[in-house]
Amino acid sequence: MKKTNKLTTHIIAGKYKNKQIILPKLETTRSSKAILRESFFNVVQFDIIDKIFIEGFGGSGAIGLEALSRGAKHSYFCEINKNSYKTLVQNCKNIALDDTTILLANSFVAVPNLLEQLKNSKDEIILYLDPPFDFRDGMDDIYKQSFQMVENITNDNIALITFEHKTGLDMPKNLGQFQQYKTKKFGKSSLTYYRV
Repeated sequence: MKKTNKLTTHIIAGKYKNKQIILPKLETTRSSKAILRESFFNVVQFDIIDKIFIEGFGGSGAIGLEALSRGAKHSYFCEINKNSYKTLVQNCKNIALDDTTILLANSFVAVPNLLEQLKNSKDEIILYLDPPFDFRDGMDDIYKQSFQMVENITNDNIALITFEHKTGLDMPKNLGQFQQYKTKKFGKSSLTYYRV
């Protein structure tokens, strides 16, 4: 019988450096490339320390777990797909279970609820949104929904919002109280940053 190898990546830097992250099956989710992850953390570098990190579309949890490795206080993950959720739970258990909260939920419900709960927190929040690319079935308006979700945020403790998105997508200059200030391309994917 043929053995199936699990796809994996690893933590790039920080206290959990080189710890393995299992990736969900490719038809379920796509993982943020190491070069993109590295670039994101070069941008946020010291700003990540002691922040609350929310990965709005959890997948493998690679971004939020990397954030913990580099000094974030706590990482929250929202994931709607049951298979991805199982992988995410396993990764959090293997790396930093005590510093993570994993929600099996629709991101467009869970993220606003979470932000509401954290509204009066003294901790600043970094929100990372990596919606599934919209060429998948049932994902036609996923970016529109993501933009609306950000537009409706009223928290004043958001330090940064980052979108990982397909290159070529026309990203809004403003989303509610947040203004776009930087975009970086990595082949088919790009990162766009927003802050107040």
